[in-house]
Amino acid sequence: MVKYSVSDRKLRIGLHTSIAGGLHLALERAHALGCTAVQMFSHNPRGWQLKDLTPDECALFKDTKARLDISPVCVHASYLINMATTKPDLRTKSVQMLRAEMLRADALGADYVILHTGVSHQEDGRRSAVEAIVEAMQGIRPDTTALLLENTSGKSGDMASSMEGLAAIFQGVNSSGPIASGVCIDTCHAFAAGYDFRLEGAADEFARELDSLVGLSNLKVVHLNDSKADSGTGKDRHEHIGKGFIGEAGLSAFLNHPYFNGLPVILETPRESDEDDLANLASARLLISS
Repeated sequence: MVKYSVSDRKLRIGLHTSIAGGLHLALERAHALGCTAVQMFSHNPRGWQLKDLTPDECALFKDTKARLDISPVCVHASYLINMATTKPDLRTKSVQMLRAEMLRADALGADYVILHTGVSHQEDGRRSAVEAIVEAMQGIRPDTTALLLENTSGKSGDMASSMEGLAAIFQGVNSSGPIASGVCIDTCHAFAAGYDFRLEGAADEFARELDSLVGLSNLKVVHLNDSKADSGTGKDRHEHIGKGFIGEAGLSAFLNHPYFNGLPVILETPRESDEDDLANLASARLLISS
C-alpha cells in the first residue's frame, strides 16, 4: 500500500468507506488509504430498521476520529428517504429515517449528514414537489451535526438537479428556521444534469450560478466523481477520476476554480479493491495540485 507523508494528509480528501465490522473501521480504512476526510453510512442503507448505537460504539468512534484526525466525517443518509413523495406511508418513514440519521450522526460526533431530498412524480409540477419537500422537512431540527442537501443528476421527477431547484429547496427548507446548513455539490450529478465542465468557461458559469442562487458560503463539501454517461443525460453513473466523459480537463477546471479550491473533497468512485481507491485518490490529488 502507498504511504503518504504528513504534508499529503493535510489535504482534506476522502472516500466513502465501508462500516463492515464496526462503524469506527470506516475511519481506520480511510486513514490507511491516506485520507483525511471520510464518508460513510451509519447503518445498512438497504433497510428501514435501525439498530440502536451503544455508548461504547459512539465513544470508540469519537476516539478514533480524534486520534486519526479525520475531518470532516460525512454520513450519507439512506437512499430510501424520499421527501418529495406524495405517498403518506413513504413520507412518514422518510421523515422518521432522516430524524434517526441526524440523531445517529450527533451521537457519533459526525460533521455532516448529506441528503438526496428525493424524486417526485406529481403531475402538478416542480413547485408543488418543492413544497412537499419543504413541508416534510419542517420537523427536522438538527442538533450538532449539520445537514447538507446534495444536487442530483436530473432524472425524471428530480427536483435538486439545477442550481435553481436546489436553491428553492434550500431556501424553502430554511424559511421558518435553520434546518439545512448548506449544500454538497457532486460533479457527476451536475454534469449529468447538463453542466458540461468540458466547455470553456463552464465551471466559472456554474460557480457564479451557484453563488448567485445558493450562496458560496453554503457550499461545504464536494463529491468528486467522473461520469460514465454524457452531459445532459440525467444518468447518475459514477466513473473513475479522469476516465469518464468529464475527463481530467473538466474535473480540473472545476476543482481549481477559486470558488471550489480548498473545499473538502469526497470521492464516490467505483471500487473493487484498495488499488482502485488509491488510483482515484492519486488522480484527484494530481488534479487539485495542477
